[in-house]
Amino acid sequence: MLALCLLISGCGADLPQADTESERQSDLTSPQNAEKQKGQNGLTLIKEAVLPDMQNAPSAPSEDFVSYKAPAMATVEFHRDLADGGNGVQIDLSAVSEGYFAISAVSDKRLKLQVFFYDLTYTYDISSEGTPSFFPLQCGDGLYIFRVMENISGTKYAQLYRTECEVKLIDEFQPFIRPSDYSRYDENSACVAKAAELASNCRSKLEVVSAVYAFVCKNIKYDSKKASTVKSGYLPDVDDTLSTKKGICFDYAALAAAMLRSQGIPTKMIFGYVAPDDLYHAWNMFYTEESGWVTVKFEVTGKNWTRMDLTFSAGGVSAAFVGDGSHYTDVYSY
Repeated sequence: MLALCLLISGCGADLPQADTESERQSDLTSPQNAEKQKGQNGLTLIKEAVLPDMQNAPSAPSEDFVSYKAPAMATVEFHRDLADGGNGVQIDLSAVSEGYFAISAVSDKRLKLQVFFYDLTYTYDISSEGTPSFFPLQCGDGLYIFRVMENISGTKYAQLYRTECEVKLIDEFQPFIRPSDYSRYDENSACVAKAAELASNCRSKLEVVSAVYAFVCKNIKYDSKKASTVKSGYLPDVDDTLSTKKGICFDYAALAAAMLRSQGIPTKMIFGYVAPDDLYHAWNMFYTEESGWVTVKFEVTGKNWTRMDLTFSAGGVSAAFVGDGSHYTDVYSY
């Protein structure tokens, strides 16, 4: 119980909070200033969770070994010639069927992007220097409204540009197999190379998940100092997490997402609350049609999303706690 309490007390600081009390009370709801949302998540899929033996690397394959073959890596791209906009804002909606959109904006003020999907609102900080950003259409099929807001004074924002789009995804997994601002990587990323190396010793998606899980738990340590000093608007650098071998819960979730997505395994980054102290936290969920879990010794139902909390697992928290979905309240997914 002591280890659990220590980890929870440190992890709560690792997700950036709003800059001021007035901003926290504004309508700019985001992972950085979310209001608590309670309810049934319906995602309690892990049974009899037991932490893996993380001391051993995957063994060398035998002569008759058939390695897992990852599909071509799904990517993102900003098509400036296809973007619409105004007032320095360009939004590229040409690839919404593939589960993402891209945006570029230029301003001498701080900018925020709001994405509305019926009663849901996602708010992002975006660059004001024209650097393209990529975000998932994680809510599935339906009408999305996009609004770019420019800071005019204090915590007050004025609308620069607004547009909307009816989205029909190729399939429900498209938003969760690609890079985004929350988990940036490409074919040259070190974490992609490491994921491919691990996958080369695996036969199936579940073995790849197991290998990535064990690797991250064994090699990435929780950074308490960073957790206490991280600023609002922080975004992970997955290759930096890999090289420094330390990070906060956002870093764990982003690195796992990058490694698994690069191997064609749909992976969500979830932000939400963990009982009993309503810790605001980040973790992953992955999807595979295979049944059973080999190395990690989780019993997983087939054709469902399955929870994976690498921060707690790497920190040695009780596996029963990590595996029990009743402790978790999902708020945002990316």
